Amino acid sequence: MPKSLPAAPYITARRWSTSNARAALAALSASGLSASAFATREGLDVQRLHRWRRQLAPAPHEERRGSAFVEVVPHPAERVEIALRSGHVLRVAESIDMAALRRLVEALELPSSC
Repeated sequence: MPKSLPAAPYITARRWSTSNARAALAALSASGLSASAFATREGLDVQRLHRWRRQLAPAPHEERRGSAFVEVVPHPAERVEIALRSGHVLRVAESIDMAALRRLVEALELPSSC
């Protein structure tokens, strides 16, 4: 009979350390599930995930100093794909106006009110 894998520390820990929270948020991101679906699957409180996501998010002034872009990938037909830290992906024409692109990025990178 195959051995079962040990439970992830964020599942068994009553109180999360920062490393537990980072592990849980990384697993959430890798799962492709919504926070609610992931929490249900893992037996977690979804509010805990939201709280740690807010706590570990960079401060607004830190975000402005760093680039909002994670990755830029050229596409055929002069298209560019831009993966943002928020998880959003923009696919835009290579010739997009930079001011318009900046407004799009700022709008998508704002914390949601949900």
